[in-house]
Amino acid sequence: MNGVSTSNALPTPPVASRKRKRAHQYTVSYSEVQEIDREGVTRDVIVIEDTPPPSTASPATSRTHAYSTSYQPPVFSAPVRTRARAAAEAQSNLSASTSTAILPPPPKKRKRELLDETPRSARKQITNGVPTSATSKQWASTNGIITKDSSTGHPSCDDKEGHYIIVPDDMIARRYRTVRLLGQGTFGKVVEAIDTQTNKRVAIKIIRAIPKYRDASKIEVRVLQKLKERDPLNRNKCIHLLQWFDHRNHICIVSELLGMCVYDFLKENDFAPFPRHHIQSFARQLLGSVAFLHDLHLIHTDLKPENILLVHNESTIKQIPIPGKRTPQFRNKKLLESTDIRLIDFGSATFEEEYHSSVVSTRHYRAPEIILGLGWSYPCDAFSLGCILVEFYTGVALFQTHDNLDHLAMMEIVMGRMPERFSRQGARSKPEYFKEGPRLDWPKPKASRQTKKDVRACRPLAEIMVPTDMINKHFLDLVRKLLTFDPTQRITVREALSHPYFHLSVPDES
Repeated sequence: MNGVSTSNALPTPPVASRKRKRAHQYTVSYSEVQEIDREGVTRDVIVIEDTPPPSTASPATSRTHAYSTSYQPPVFSAPVRTRARAAAEAQSNLSASTSTAILPPPPKKRKRELLDETPRSARKQITNGVPTSATSKQWASTNGIITKDSSTGHPSCDDKEGHYIIVPDDMIARRYRTVRLLGQGTFGKVVEAIDTQTNKRVAIKIIRAIPKYRDASKIEVRVLQKLKERDPLNRNKCIHLLQWFDHRNHICIVSELLGMCVYDFLKENDFAPFPRHHIQSFARQLLGSVAFLHDLHLIHTDLKPENILLVHNESTIKQIPIPGKRTPQFRNKKLLESTDIRLIDFGSATFEEEYHSSVVSTRHYRAPEIILGLGWSYPCDAFSLGCILVEFYTGVALFQTHDNLDHLAMMEIVMGRMPERFSRQGARSKPEYFKEGPRLDWPKPKASRQTKKDVRACRPLAEIMVPTDMINKHFLDLVRKLLTFDPTQRITVREALSHPYFHLSVPDES
């Protein structure tokens, strides 16, 4: 969504004043490797060091490019230009990547890190789409961006980076009429469109016309196809996808149009925590969705509030008192009318028996076994869910850091000292993080005063969720079991669904 100086540019949307820190620049490197599978067959594996999206992404787009509608750009009102003209402007203007994009606001900031040197498997980032026999075509593989539509001879519909140029009222696959741009990320753009056959609004992810992104999208399509096949009625609340097709060398993925992601709702609500009865509803749905994935031998690997979409954005406003004020003062707080959610973004989902990249998960929700290079499996999803539930309770991420050692130190404050067996394993794998055997070597002599202050600002779980009543007591116990250091001792998501916490009737205290 790189903006240009043009009379047709749309206005910059407002930006919330409260932001979370994020690293400045990210790059994506791509390579192909050959591996021997369990049957002894050599297979090609696409490996992408998949980092958070560039600073051109809309703040409404989750950092995994999910469909979020908290920021809806105004409906296109500028004069319609032909695609040939749009493409010509995109190619001629070297200072911008597209001539029809919306001028972006400053990027949403949040502490995140550039992933470690070991690249992630290329499993991102079509967030929607399921192959269907009626619309499937051959997956073309080329050496670069296509500059001419081979079927029609039309000029290129791409900008210089391979992104599809969004033109108002454009017809995609002779069926979907574009309405507005919802967001842009590393792997492509997301648009809202009207299905002219059903007159319903849908979301379409349009993948960049570059071979590595087209090839990587096949992995997620396979996962999404499996999910729809095993859950056609969508009882497990994963994103339900409609179809995929190849449009002018762009893989397009069609899905239902949903509401904003949970992180965006928190942000718009000034990071106020959710009511406890909402948290219980979210927890039950999320654990059910992830348990369904695990039953299919799938590990999501990137669970976070950005990858949880509200089905409906509607909310009511309630005035709540501001603590610490001598005279009574109040602020507005949004309360959701519906807690129905959908789990999205299966671009990093991994089958248990297939290749496991050494580094997965977004920093805030990364399990300790991943940080320590001890390998990972289903329990890493359980740990991420524990972090998410705490964030729902407090409104802010539990671990706010971008450094591995600081992250481990924060975990020890929040969760207690690492079990000796687990820490000894970590010391063998990552000796630079330990001293005197299994003890964490923190702080390092070069650690800054601010770093020490940030780590020591963390609180134990019992101080975060004070067990003042039976609801908090059981909630605290559930979170503790999800955030267990040793993955072999961590509760499974299926076991978590049977926790006494879900047998409680949590009153509406909003």
